[in-house]
Amino acid sequence: MGMPPLASGPHGTDALRPLLDTVLDALRTGAAARGGPLPPGGPDTVAARVADAAGDILPDRGDPDALRVLVTALAEGAADPAHPLCAAHLHAPPLAVAAAADLAASVLNPSLDSWDQAPAASALEALVTRALAREAGAADALVTTGGTESNQLAVLLAREKHGAGLRLVHGENAHHSLPRATRLLGLPEPVVVPAPAGTLDPAALDEALTRIPGPHLVAATAGTTDAGLIDPLPEIAARCTAHGARLHVDAAYGAGLLFSDRHRARLAGLEAADTVALDLHKLGWQPIPAGLLTVTDTDDLAVLRHRADYLNADDDTDAGLPDLLGRSPRTSRRPDVLKAAVTLKTLGRTGLGALVDAVCSLAGEFAGLVEAHPRFELHAPPSISTVLFRPAGAPDDAVAAVRRALLGTGRAVLGRARADGRLWLKATLLNPHARAEDLAALLTLVEGHTPR
Repeated sequence: MGMPPLASGPHGTDALRPLLDTVLDALRTGAAARGGPLPPGGPDTVAARVADAAGDILPDRGDPDALRVLVTALAEGAADPAHPLCAAHLHAPPLAVAAAADLAASVLNPSLDSWDQAPAASALEALVTRALAREAGAADALVTTGGTESNQLAVLLAREKHGAGLRLVHGENAHHSLPRATRLLGLPEPVVVPAPAGTLDPAALDEALTRIPGPHLVAATAGTTDAGLIDPLPEIAARCTAHGARLHVDAAYGAGLLFSDRHRARLAGLEAADTVALDLHKLGWQPIPAGLLTVTDTDDLAVLRHRADYLNADDDTDAGLPDLLGRSPRTSRRPDVLKAAVTLKTLGRTGLGALVDAVCSLAGEFAGLVEAHPRFELHAPPSISTVLFRPAGAPDDAVAAVRRALLGTGRAVLGRARADGRLWLKATLLNPHARAEDLAALLTLVEGHTPR
């Protein structure tokens, strides 16, 4: 085997072209072999298939057929978020234009830790982050790997501004990354506020802020993981203002509503937040990762400044080379902004808003089917695109068994959530190409796997 070709450079495109044909054929072959949203047989069966396809993963002599074999195996054993019956998680099918842009990012391989590694990418990132920050009523934004990093970074910025005695106050509906951030950052145990209807109770928040000494960081949620619920942001913001508390909103799921004229009003109050987490790999249909953290006060970002002479020497910065180390706690960073930029420019606000409207309408339609079916119970009308439902009268262990049975056959992928003291099946609808008959088929499958 000679020296393997590179993906970039003057001959990179020539080397890539036949490889892309191989990848596309393997994706098609693997998907056809899978035949549904999930590979059948469960974890042991899938692991055995992968092991058989991989063989010796580090052989003495290379295998020129490895690309075809392993991509086929991965596709055959994948959970396909583009399948209309794959609806368990906030796992969106990526747009084709975004995936194509992501290929270009991988080929060019800029690293956004110094300008001389990413001249155009750093300029593009500045344009995109500022544009998306404006959508959320903020001044700037940092690119992150998703909601978890955004939430942890929001807590870090608050700690550095208010000190190690900062108390995080969040609803019992908050994402697990928020209390985890306090442990990672050595902060006091967070204060958990009741969320009796699935959303943070403003009166209980007011009581907690009055009773517990500050400084406080209040974390609200716009799009809970379990049910897609949105906390009452205007009331929460008012309580924060009254008590001098800092406000972070975890809108990793719900921020996509900003693109929709029909649904944008549900995020009223978001502009009052000091920081906002948002993910474009949810209601933005980007390949993972594609997260951001917006900031209202750009002075908060000063704590991220760091000097490494080989990346941002003082004389280079003084000479006009942009300093990128203060844009993330990470050093090496791929140009995830390219896929977002291409998507925003290609679809525009109207095109993205239409996708958001489509999945929200699908959720409403599915909720209507559940409510009209005598053998099912609907938890509540959807707030965004998540629907909780369960077979009527079934105990929790039967609900869990139905989900696992569907996973085992590979015919449907549903999530699970606990609400009102009971276990519910969760359908998170993020495929704007799904149709009414797909929703009906999903309900029929669940009914057919429910013991009577």
